[in-house]
Amino acid sequence: MLRILQFLYSLRAFLLFLLLELVAIWLIVSNNSPQGAAFFNSSNAVFGSVLKTQSDISDFLDLAEANEELLRQNAELLARLEVVEINRDSTDNQPLDSNFVAEHEFKSARVIAQTLRYAQNHLTLDKGKSHGVKPGMGVFNHSGIVGRVKTVSENYSVAISVLNTGLLISSKIKPSGVYGSINWDGQNTTEVKMLYIPRHVEAQAGDTVVTSGYNAIFPEGIAVGVIKKVEQGSNQNYLDIVVELSTDFSKINYVYLVENNQIEERDTLNQEAEIVNEY
Repeated sequence: MLRILQFLYSLRAFLLFLLLELVAIWLIVSNNSPQGAAFFNSSNAVFGSVLKTQSDISDFLDLAEANEELLRQNAELLARLEVVEINRDSTDNQPLDSNFVAEHEFKSARVIAQTLRYAQNHLTLDKGKSHGVKPGMGVFNHSGIVGRVKTVSENYSVAISVLNTGLLISSKIKPSGVYGSINWDGQNTTEVKMLYIPRHVEAQAGDTVVTSGYNAIFPEGIAVGVIKKVEQGSNQNYLDIVVELSTDFSKINYVYLVENNQIEERDTLNQEAEIVNEY
């Protein structure tokens, strides 16, 4: 405390000067209309600028919250839409039982980090166990597939990116309905290879590729991309197909996570039948 008082005492001349300056400014502003008007106009301009900046920041934060809420509502709508689609496709056209539970459950999350320059790329999401995120959940956005959740902590999760040479996703060529798997070869971040398409299949550039629904990661019909090139290739049994991804991985901000509510039953059945999945 003594040191503070000593410090202020050493500045007594400057502090007195500052006080006198403020008094002088107040006297000028109070007793001279032109100077007073100029002062208040300037101060209003500065204060207005500060308020506008504060308002812009507040609006930005509100927009972020609104975006999060919109994503949450979209996730709920996706689940409801799946129920409607199943009901519409029902062979007997009868309403679904009121106790029916959609096969898939959807959640939203924000991408807070990702890698693009490795052979095994990953994404970090701002949702974890406390938000209902589990390993094995599929990740996609409004454009198409993004990856699969690998590990989770209480508030965060890490997903394997589609741009990971170790990830295969069951997909199909939409016009023909022929099934295969997509896999990244570690080269171009905008393209993947489509594997296991027989040479006799009529596939051509421009054909749409979507998820097949054959494995438990994604429901059927989520966009993968568009066929860019089809060649006979060196393998005598399969075509060499390059697919241009519909997802731009350089611009990913928000994603949806999808969980198959029947995955445990399917996995148990596959284990009993000694079937190995590709995920």
